[in-house]
Amino acid sequence: MHEYELIAGGTEPSDATTSRVRSVAFEAPWDWLSAGWVDLWRHPGVSLTYGAAFSCIAVGLLIGLFQYGWQSMILALGGGFLILGPFVAVGLYDVSRRIEAEQPVSLSTAAAAASRAKGQLSFMGAILFFAFFVWVQIALLLFMLFIGTTGFPPPSEFIPTLLFTLQGLGLLVVGTTVGAAIASVIFVMTVVSVPMLLEQEVDAVTAMATSYAAVRANPQAMALWAALIAGFIALGLATMLVGLVFAFPLIAHATWHAYRDIVVR
Repeated sequence: MHEYELIAGGTEPSDATTSRVRSVAFEAPWDWLSAGWVDLWRHPGVSLTYGAAFSCIAVGLLIGLFQYGWQSMILALGGGFLILGPFVAVGLYDVSRRIEAEQPVSLSTAAAAASRAKGQLSFMGAILFFAFFVWVQIALLLFMLFIGTTGFPPPSEFIPTLLFTLQGLGLLVVGTTVGAAIASVIFVMTVVSVPMLLEQEVDAVTAMATSYAAVRANPQAMALWAALIAGFIALGLATMLVGLVFAFPLIAHATWHAYRDIVVR
């Protein structure tokens, strides 16, 4: 295992601006998931309550889309909603932190974790909400460019349009490419930065730079980790959002262990 030194905000290392990241094995994400699974069942009431709340919010989003006739935007807005996942999971990161430190865990301590964060966690949350807003605007713009401005078609018409017309295929290809690019940027920015801001007294820029350094030092392991996250979220969505009750806390707890494995305190 090797350590890389990241210098954020200057060319010379200093205690205030330097964070180090370790290189990990390619199969490390499986260890993170294993440790996250153990944490989930150490305090299942807290973890699964968070998962259920996340799933209920997703259900509320779907209901709102149906009420406004925006069913065709389900995939786009659902993907954008997941941009906020790293910030929403702060309480679960705190559960894993408390388990590691052998401190008491409760739903109240998890819910108040963001207010006790040492770093600029609120600023990171604002960045993620802005990214969510940008993605929604881009999705709407792409829809208007490829489908038109006459309104959103019903699902019975949208799926055939998306798969069997030139405009629909163009929207599918371009939308998927843009969405993947934005998701990749968010992943690189947040893969370890949000847990770092919870525990360490650092600024958001340093935390994001550390997250970038973690990905740069571990491209293969991080690619596997991103694929696993996408797979578990897809599985959760495929089970009518019920799977998110388990998938969301599992990924959150595992993310804490990824942070602890990679970032040198």
